[in-house]
Amino acid sequence: MSDRFLPFALPDIGPGEIDAVTSALRSGWLSSGPLVQEFERRFARHCGADVTAVAVNSATAGLHLALEALGIGPGAEVLVPTWTFTATAEVVVHVGATPVLVDVEPETLTIDLADAARKVTDRTAAVLPVHFAGRPVDAAALAGFAHAHGLVVVEDAAHAFPAASAGVPIGAGASAATVFSFYATKTITTGDGGMLVTRNPELARRARVMRLHGFDRDGFDRYRSPRPAWHYDVVDAGYKYNLTDPAAALGLAQLDRAETMRRRREEIAGHYREAFASLPLDLPLPAADGDQHAWHLFVARLRPGAPVGRDEFIAELAHLGVACSVHFIPLHRHTHWRTRYWLTDEMFPVASREFERVVSLPLYSAMTDEQVTLVIRTVQKVLQ
Repeated sequence: MSDRFLPFALPDIGPGEIDAVTSALRSGWLSSGPLVQEFERRFARHCGADVTAVAVNSATAGLHLALEALGIGPGAEVLVPTWTFTATAEVVVHVGATPVLVDVEPETLTIDLADAARKVTDRTAAVLPVHFAGRPVDAAALAGFAHAHGLVVVEDAAHAFPAASAGVPIGAGASAATVFSFYATKTITTGDGGMLVTRNPELARRARVMRLHGFDRDGFDRYRSPRPAWHYDVVDAGYKYNLTDPAAALGLAQLDRAETMRRRREEIAGHYREAFASLPLDLPLPAADGDQHAWHLFVARLRPGAPVGRDEFIAELAHLGVACSVHFIPLHRHTHWRTRYWLTDEMFPVASREFERVVSLPLYSAMTDEQVTLVIRTVQKVLQ
């Protein structure tokens, strides 16, 4: 085992983030307060257009709130790609609807709209696409599909900040809502956290009510107001989904560096693509013309002629000091989804085939040039 073990993912935290969180702690605001509101305002401006941003404690919470606000519930079906993290489908179950899993395109591993069209029924209410690895789904094709079938779109953009489709930032498009993740390994982080972005004021209002116990107003100033502010009304059975001010402080500092960090990830991805061009690997596609790739993940695929299989490849790299991962084990391969909906590999031929050969290599902005070189040389050693 190498003494220089490189973790698969690490957050990019500097003095600015540490100072921002320290200042938030000293302010006395430990729950949701003015920094959460500022984070929402600045994130909305970053997306552009006339969007409203609602900060939450996870992307899962944001997806749940979006579906709830749209009135999607029992009897409804929601199209979800099988190539995603389980949260994308579980929120559909949480609102009482049924997730209908869809295969993915072989080149991008994003939702196959042709397969989705075959699975539309008179109960289908929404489609929940995933911008996998930071490469955006084709916004025009997605909007056309949704319009043709009368569906609302909620985008899972957990991997896609900052990204853009046809020059339009993800979050500023035509979809009903877009939800970003700020989990520890994401492109910007608040530790845990997320942001729901929408152009629909009523959807945003409903999400704000439901993220904090169904209060009729945000509770940010109940304990600091110079005037009596103790009275509030509970208008629905809501959830505990609010973000905290220390987390928002971290998010604000990361937001300032978001594009710089994205460019570093893009640079590393470029080094990988050049160094691995002659290896038995299928490499991830760059952004399409006019798009911007967030490069959250670098997902390569071992070709049939590779000297080792995927699992052995990961084990060999770990032995040599480089951690890898797999994104994703398709949902239809997991016990819960497979048994609940009677799913088989044959129903998802592309996802089932590609899963056997995908591997995610380390790609994060905190990587040094030495660490990038370590990954390159290690991969070359195993595959040449």
